[in-house]
Amino acid sequence: MDAHVTAQASPIASVNPYTGERVREFPALSAEDVERAMDAAHRSFPDWRARSTADRGALVQRAGRLMRERKEELAHLLTLEVGKLIDSSRAEVDLASDILIYYGEHGPALLEERPLPVPEGMAVLVNEPLGVLLGVMPWNFPLYQVVRFAGPNLVLGNTILLKHASSCPQSALALEQLFADAGVPTGVYTNLFVRGRDVGRIIDDSRVQGASLTGSERAGVSLGEIAGRNVKKSVLELGGSDPFIVLDDHNLERTVYAAFLARMGNTGQCCVAAKRFIALADVYDAFVSGLRDRMSEVQPGDPADPATTLGPLSSEAAAELLMEQVRDAVDKGATVVLGGGRPDLPGAFVEPTLLSDVTPDMRAYREELFGPVATVYRVADEDEAVALANTSPYGLGGAVFAADPERARGVADRLEAGMVWINHPTASRPELPFGGIKRSGYGRELGDVGIVEFANRKLVRYVDADAPIEEVLG
Repeated sequence: MDAHVTAQASPIASVNPYTGERVREFPALSAEDVERAMDAAHRSFPDWRARSTADRGALVQRAGRLMRERKEELAHLLTLEVGKLIDSSRAEVDLASDILIYYGEHGPALLEERPLPVPEGMAVLVNEPLGVLLGVMPWNFPLYQVVRFAGPNLVLGNTILLKHASSCPQSALALEQLFADAGVPTGVYTNLFVRGRDVGRIIDDSRVQGASLTGSERAGVSLGEIAGRNVKKSVLELGGSDPFIVLDDHNLERTVYAAFLARMGNTGQCCVAAKRFIALADVYDAFVSGLRDRMSEVQPGDPADPATTLGPLSSEAAAELLMEQVRDAVDKGATVVLGGGRPDLPGAFVEPTLLSDVTPDMRAYREELFGPVATVYRVADEDEAVALANTSPYGLGGAVFAADPERARGVADRLEAGMVWINHPTASRPELPFGGIKRSGYGRELGDVGIVEFANRKLVRYVDADAPIEEVLG
């Protein structure tokens, strides 16, 4: 430990999930510090808003380029704090920098005013920033999750207060420094080391105009309630239990590989990862056999070693929660196709696990499995596949695999989800909207709709000064 580690352990700390070492910790901000941060964000808003979208976009682009230059430093920091495989950390840096560069370049065009058809005169829809926004972000993608919220909103002209997960404070500071080094003015992007219980007080403050949270359903319900009570806009991206539906055996090896990536990416710790694999009866056995073989090949070890293909979960608590869900399913009759335990290794590891014969009375049927554990289901036809997929309380993403595009689209159209990918695992790209429905939350990030979630979409109507005045209704 270094000089930053306090005598009384702080909950805001970097703890290496591979070694269990408490590397560095930081004290939470005092109420006075939080007050100063909110005031700085509020006071910086008028000047930031007054800049052109092109000027703001140029600074966001610069932040994206700096992120690429610091790729190795940032990637190793992610691996240290959350146990991410080093190649996955590098991929996250690439995606996060792509998002910043994309919105720095294309954001101004996405925010241009839009003319509306009217019988006479002129009407336009103008996108204006709201003011200070609070972002509450999770640990599983410490860079990507933040920039998909912050990047577009900085180009829009909002100022950002960012409460990151307590387990990745060094990543949070690195991001704040990156924006500062790119030239983003003081107060426009501010990292807040605060506890979860402080979030409500920040949203309650009249200087804060909206809040976005990516995280657990419980945290989202709390934030949404507080924001609603204050009549403030909120966006929630919560859990997911995404279905991965296999309709035929076309290029089955590719489908199995896609399923493996969809479940095992980021050691299964991804809201939009495929977690329920649903295959029609005539392809089920071959698909499950192939997925079992793929998952059994991973090699656990040091996530900083490029040879490692299975990293630890983010914490020992996360590993134990996942094992509780597995044990509950097995105790109630589920079949363990693969895994089901923990490897004899130090660190927060869980074996890659496949469960079949999962029934509605099991936690694994209705809860999100956040780690390398998947459930597999055999169904008779497309109707049964859709019905099973839609039984989940979540509705984030989904994937459908089939040779016939019309058949796949027909199933995709019936899924209750915010995003469905066909013949590819559900993923994220800078230009595509991301978000869900049901218990997975509401609102969107990214894309042409995400960039205006926290915009005042103001109508400006021009009428000729000599035109007759209509009766005012509504």
